[in-house]
Amino acid sequence: MKILAVSDQVVEKIYCCHIGEYFGDVEMVLACGDLPYSYLEFIVTMLNVPCFFVHGNHDCPEYTASGLTLTRPGGWVNLDGQTVEAQGLLLAGLEGSIRYKPQACYQYTEQEMTLKVLRLMPSLLINQLRHERYLDILITHAPPFGIHDGDDWPHRGFRIFLKLMASFRPRYLLHGHKHIYGPEPWRTRYQDTQVINVYPYRVIDV
Repeated sequence: MKILAVSDQVVEKIYCCHIGEYFGDVEMVLACGDLPYSYLEFIVTMLNVPCFFVHGNHDCPEYTASGLTLTRPGGWVNLDGQTVEAQGLLLAGLEGSIRYKPQACYQYTEQEMTLKVLRLMPSLLINQLRHERYLDILITHAPPFGIHDGDDWPHRGFRIFLKLMASFRPRYLLHGHKHIYGPEPWRTRYQDTQVINVYPYRVIDV
C-alpha cells in the first residue's frame, strides 16, 4: 500500500490539478499538522481515499473567501488520542508540540503528553488482543526526543514517544514540525520503529 504523508508546507506538486497523475496510486493520506485546512480538503477531494490527520502547533481557524470558517479539514478523521483500523492497518495519532507559549493551542508539556499517551494505552492493549499487534503507524506532529528534533525549545521532541515506541513497537512513527534544510537525517530506526520526518511530503510503501 502506498501512503502519502504530508506536513508543514504546501507543495505545488500536490496542490494542483495534476495531483492524480502524480499520486493516483496512493491509497491513504496521513497529515502531521501545520497545514491549511483548505489544502487538506483539496487533497481528499481530488484523491478520494481515506485521510487521517493530527493538529500541529500552528494550526488555527482558516477563513475562506466565501465567508466560511474552517476549524478542521472536512473529509478527514482526526486521529489525536485514538486508534482506528483502516485498510488493514492500525493507526493512532498524537497532536501538537512541546509547550513553549502559555495557553497556546496544540502545545503540551512533557507531563501533559504523557497523560495523553496513558489515555491511549487501553485501545492499544485492545488492538493486541484483537490483532496480535499494538499498532502499525503512529502519526504525530512533534518528533521523539533526540530523533530529528531541534536544539531550540520549540522544536524539542517528546521523551514519552521513546517509551511508547519501546513498549508498543509501531512499525512507523511519522512526524513533521522540524523543517529539513540540507543533509539532515529524515529517516531513523529506533528499535522496531522507523521514525520518518515527512516534511513536506513523503510517499511511503507499507
